[in-house]
Amino acid sequence: MVEPAWTPGACAIVGIGATDFSKASGRSPLTLAAQASRAALADAGIDPRSVDGIVRCDMDLVSAPALADSLGVPDLTYWGEAGPGGSGPAAMVGQAVAAVTAGLATTVVVFRSLNGRSGNRYGLVGERGAIGGEGSYDEFFLPFGMQTPGQFFAVVARRYAHEHGLTLDELTHGLGSIALASRAHANANPAAQFFDRPMTRDDYLASRMLADPLRLFDFCLETDGAAAVVVTTTERARDLAGTAVPVLSVAQGTGRGVQPGQMFPALLRPSITSWPSAATAPTVFGRAGISAADVDVAQMYDCFSITALMQLEDYGFVAPGQAAHLTEADLSVGGTLPVNTSGGHLSEGYIHGMNHVLEGVRQIRGTSTNQVEGAELSFVTSAPPPGASALVLGADR
Repeated sequence: MVEPAWTPGACAIVGIGATDFSKASGRSPLTLAAQASRAALADAGIDPRSVDGIVRCDMDLVSAPALADSLGVPDLTYWGEAGPGGSGPAAMVGQAVAAVTAGLATTVVVFRSLNGRSGNRYGLVGERGAIGGEGSYDEFFLPFGMQTPGQFFAVVARRYAHEHGLTLDELTHGLGSIALASRAHANANPAAQFFDRPMTRDDYLASRMLADPLRLFDFCLETDGAAAVVVTTTERARDLAGTAVPVLSVAQGTGRGVQPGQMFPALLRPSITSWPSAATAPTVFGRAGISAADVDVAQMYDCFSITALMQLEDYGFVAPGQAAHLTEADLSVGGTLPVNTSGGHLSEGYIHGMNHVLEGVRQIRGTSTNQVEGAELSFVTSAPPPGASALVLGADR
C-alpha cells in the first residue's frame, strides 16, 4: 500500500459554529445548517462569498447546493460527503483537507445538521424493520428483533465483558465512569442539554435498563441542532481574524469483515470487541508523528458509553479489558485522559460527532468550558461501526 503524502498542519480549522441543542428546534435542517455555518464563518472572519467548497454527512437531509444558496455562495468548485453517519465527521474534515491540498477549493465548510429528536429519530423502528432488510444483510437481523442501535450495542457490551472476564458490576462501573465524567463536564457547559443537571453514581444505577446491560444514561441524547467548521490552508489562516487550529492528522479505516453502511452485519465481524478504530489508530497517530500517550485531551464518539469505552482500548490509551476499570476522576479534567469535555453525546447533544470536532478545536484554542491546562494535542474520533475516522488537532507551530 502506498502511503499518501502528508504534511502535518498544512491545513487548519479556522472557524467553528453551532446552533443551540434542543429537543424541538422549530427550524428546518437547512435553517440549522445555515445558522451553524454562518457562525463558523463569522468566527473565522470569512465572508460567505469566499466559500468554494462544502462537505456534508451522507445521512444529512441538506444538500451542498442548498446550503451554498442559503449562504450566498456564488459558486462551488468542490462538494463531497462522508459517512456513514457517526463514522463521518473526522472523515468529512479529511475530505475538506484533501480538497484544499489538491487545489480543488480554498475555503471549505464542513457541517452536520439534523432534527434528531423532533424529526427522524434513529432509535425508532420503521417499516423496514417490519418487512425485513430489503435484500441487504439486515434481513438476517431486523425480522428477528435486532432492530435498534441500543440492542446492537447491548450485545457488544455483553460480549466485551465475557471476553475480558468482567463481572456485570465491573462492566457497569466502567460504563458509569464514562457517563458520570461526561455529565460533570456538561454541568459546566451552558450549551449542553444537561447543563447544571448533576448526576451521582446512585442516580446512574437507578436509571432504567433499556437494553441490558445499557441503562438510560448509557444512551446518547437525541438532539435537534447543527455544527460546522471551516477549513483552509494554515498559510491563509494567518491572514484571518479567527484563531486557527492546525489539523496535524486525519485518517479513516474499516478493518476486516465489515459491511460498509450497515450496522447490524458488523456483528458478523471476526471480533465485535475491537472495531475499525483499531485499524485507524496506527495511521492517525503515525501521520501526526505521535503516540496515544502524547494526547492531552480526547473527544471519543459516544453514541453509547460502551462505544467510548472500547475506543479507549482500540486507540491504545489503555490495554484491552482495562477501560472498564477507569474511574470518573481518570476521565475528567485533571485526570489521566480527560474525555468528552463538553459533555459528549451522552450529556451535551448528539450531532452525530460533529460537536466533538468543535470541542477538540476549543481545547487547543483554550476556550473550552472545561479547559485542559496547556493542551497541545487534541484527539477526536468518529466511530464504529461500520467504519471509523479520527483526527489530531494541535497548536500552531
